[in-house]
Amino acid sequence: MVTTAAPVRTSCRYRRAGDYLSAAMIHLRDNTLLTEPLRPEHVKPRPLGHWGTCPGLNLVYNGLNALIRLTGQRTLLVTGPGHGAPAIHANLWLEGTHAEYDPALSRDGNGLAELVRRFSWPGGFPSHLSPGVPGVIHEGGELGYALATAFGAVLDDPGLLVACVVGDGEAETGPTAASWHSPRFTGSHDGAVLPILHLNGYKISSPTIFASMSDEDLEHYFRGCGWSPRFADVRRSADPDTLLTQSLTAAYRDLGADRPPMLILRSDKGEGAPVRDTGGRPLAGTFRAHQVPLKHVTEDGDELALLENWLRSYHPEELFAEDGSPAPDLLDVPPEGDLRLGKVPQANGGLLRTPLPLPRLITHSVRVETPGARDASATEVVGGWLADLVRATEERRDFRIVCPDELESNKLGAVLDATPRAFSGDVPGYAEHLGSGGRVMEVLSEHLCQGWLQGYLLTGRHGLFPCYEAFVSIVDGMVNQYAKFLKMARETPWRAPVSSLNYLLTSDGWEQEHNGYSHQGPGFINTMLTKRSTVARVYLPPDANTALETIRHCLHTTDLINVVVAGKQPTAQWLGPAEAAAHCRAGAGIWDWASTAGDEDPDVVLACAGTTPTVETVAAAWLIRRALPEVRVRVVNVVDLLRLCPPDRHPHGMTGDAFHRLFPREVPVVFGFHGYPSAVHEVLHGRPGTERFHVHGYLEEGTTTTPFDLLAGNRMTRHDLAADALTRSSRVGRAPDVARELLRERDALLALSYRDGRDPEPITGWRWTP
Repeated sequence: MVTTAAPVRTSCRYRRAGDYLSAAMIHLRDNTLLTEPLRPEHVKPRPLGHWGTCPGLNLVYNGLNALIRLTGQRTLLVTGPGHGAPAIHANLWLEGTHAEYDPALSRDGNGLAELVRRFSWPGGFPSHLSPGVPGVIHEGGELGYALATAFGAVLDDPGLLVACVVGDGEAETGPTAASWHSPRFTGSHDGAVLPILHLNGYKISSPTIFASMSDEDLEHYFRGCGWSPRFADVRRSADPDTLLTQSLTAAYRDLGADRPPMLILRSDKGEGAPVRDTGGRPLAGTFRAHQVPLKHVTEDGDELALLENWLRSYHPEELFAEDGSPAPDLLDVPPEGDLRLGKVPQANGGLLRTPLPLPRLITHSVRVETPGARDASATEVVGGWLADLVRATEERRDFRIVCPDELESNKLGAVLDATPRAFSGDVPGYAEHLGSGGRVMEVLSEHLCQGWLQGYLLTGRHGLFPCYEAFVSIVDGMVNQYAKFLKMARETPWRAPVSSLNYLLTSDGWEQEHNGYSHQGPGFINTMLTKRSTVARVYLPPDANTALETIRHCLHTTDLINVVVAGKQPTAQWLGPAEAAAHCRAGAGIWDWASTAGDEDPDVVLACAGTTPTVETVAAAWLIRRALPEVRVRVVNVVDLLRLCPPDRHPHGMTGDAFHRLFPREVPVVFGFHGYPSAVHEVLHGRPGTERFHVHGYLEEGTTTTPFDLLAGNRMTRHDLAADALTRSSRVGRAPDVARELLRERDALLALSYRDGRDPEPITGWRWTP
C-alpha cells in the first residue's frame, strides 16, 4: 500500500482532469479531448447537468483519495449534492472502477468518449447519481437525507468511515437539521461519519443560509449540535488540495474524540467556469453557475468560443495521452483495489448480506380453538418474537429497529427486554432502557428513522420501521426516492439484492384512544400503490398469528418495500398457527366458518382487509345469519392487498379463475377496508365487473370519540356493512326491511355511546358464535 500522499503537483493535475471531464460530460458529445477546433456538432443539443458543485466534489474526492492512501481507511462516500454526478463519474473513470463494471468505459480514448457521450443522454447516465453508478448508496435527488443515510451505513460497522458531503442548499432542509444530532445515537459498535459541509454560496438562484453565516456563528451552531467544526476555505488558497488534505487528516485523527469532527469547506460555486457570460453577467462564483453555465452554444458562436476557451483552460493535452488514457502520474493518485471510493464493498451491500436467523413462530403463536373466542394484541405478540430475533442476532449485530418514539406505545416493548434504546448523550433526568450499544433507534423524526434504515439496509443489514400509521406519510418523499432506487438497482446487473424496507404501521385511525382526527390517516397505502409492482407490497393481517407470519415473511424478502398494517389493541383472534400460515400463503381466502353459503354461490360476498374491518365484517355476517339465515353469505378475508390486482399488473395478482372462485361473477361484494376506498378500486382496476364492488373505508370523518362512533361516521359499522349487503343481495323479500332495522339499531347503540361516554356492551362484549 502507498503510504504517502501524491505529490502536490500531481494531485492538482488529477483534480484538473476531474474538472475537465465534468465540464465535458455536461457539454460535449464528440471531440472529447479537443483535438480539433470545437464546432456546434461537437456539442450536445440538450446540455443537461449541474456544474456548480462539481469542482468542489472533485476537490473532496481528491482529498479523500489522499487520506485513504495515507491511512488505508475503508471509506464510503455519500454525496448529498447528487446532481454533481459528472464529478463522481469523472473520478470513477480515472480510478478505473467504471471500466471494471463496464468495459466500454475503459481508461482510454474510446472509454473516455463513451463516458462523455453517455452523460444525460438517452439510454445513458442520468443527470444525478443513481444505483447504476458504482460506490453509490444515495442518489441525492430530493435533498435532505444524505447525513442520515451516512449514519445508517456506519451502524454496527466499526471499521467503516463514511465521508458525507452536505451541500449548503441541502443544509437548509429540516431532515438535515435533525441529522446533525445523529452522533448521540452511535457508540463503540459503530463506524464514524465525517460530514463535509460544502459552502459554495448559492442555491439555484439565491444565496444559502449557511454560506451567509460567519465562521464564528457556524462554529457556535455546530458546537451546539455536538460537533467540533474545522474550516477549510480554499477560495483564495494557492494550494487548495494540500489545504483540504491537511484538514481531512486532522479531522481523521480526531474521530474518537468526545466531540466528533466535521469539516466546513468554503469554495467558489462553479470555479473554473468563465468569469462572465457573453452578456457580461457574472458567472463563475455565482448562482448562474449552478446548472449549465453556457446554454446556447449550438446557436451562439460567441458562447461556443467561450466554451472552447473554458475547456482548453484545463489543458487536456497535458492530462491525457494521445490514446486518451490518463497520464501515468494520475494513475498513482487513487488508492488501489477495494479501497477505491467506487469499490468499497459496503456500496454494494447485498454482497455482504446474510439472511436472518428468523426464530420459530410457534413459541409465540396464539392458540385459537374457536374463531373469535379470545383476544390478543397483534403487535404485542409480534414484539415478543422480535425480541427473540434481536437476541439471535446479538453477536452478528445486523438487525435494528428504528421508531419515532413509539415502540412501547405500539406495544412492542418486549424488544426492550432484549436490547436498550441506542443513546450515548447525557440524560437530563430519569430514563429507562437506554444504552450506547442498543439496537433500537428511537427519535421523534420519521425522516431520521427512514434515512438511518436506508443506509443500514443498503450496506447489507436488516431492519424494521414501526410507526404510527398517520405519521409515516411524513416520509412519503423519501419512500418515493427509495422506491426509484430499488427499481433501478434491480435493473443494474452487478447490484446484489438488499434486505427489504419493512414498515409496521399500527396505532391506526380505527383504534385511537387519546388522540383524534390528526392521528387518523391511512393514506400511506395509497402512496405505495403508485410504486412499481416489482417493489411495492401491502399486507393487512387480521390478527396476531397472521401478523407473525407476515412479519416473518417480510424480513426474509429482498429488494422490496413491505407495508404491514396491524392493530395494537387486543382484538378477536380468528386463525390458529397452521390456518394463519395457509391463509398468508394464499394472500386471500374464504372463511367458511363465518359464511353461510356452503358450496353454493353466495347471494352476496362480505369481504374485508384490516384488523377492525375484519371484526366488523365478521359481525355483519353474524347479524345477517341471525336476521335472515336464508341469505347465502360468503366471507372473504384479504391479507395481501395486491392479490386483488390482475396478474398482468402485479406479480402477486391472482388468476382470473382464482379471483372468481372468491368473488363469483355477477355476485355483489360489500368490502370493509382499512384505508381509503379508492385503494381497493385502484387494485381492482382491470378486473371485469368491478362495479359490483362496494367499498366501505375511511371517509375522512374523525375526532376524539369512541371506536363505534368513529366507525359510524365512516359508515363502517357491522350494521352499515350488513345493511348494505342485504340491500344489494339478489334475495329481496324482507331484506330491505331488515336493513332498515339494522340501521335503526346502529343509531340506538350510538345514542348510548353519546350518553355514557363509552361504547355499549353489545359492541364491546360481542363474540362470534356459530
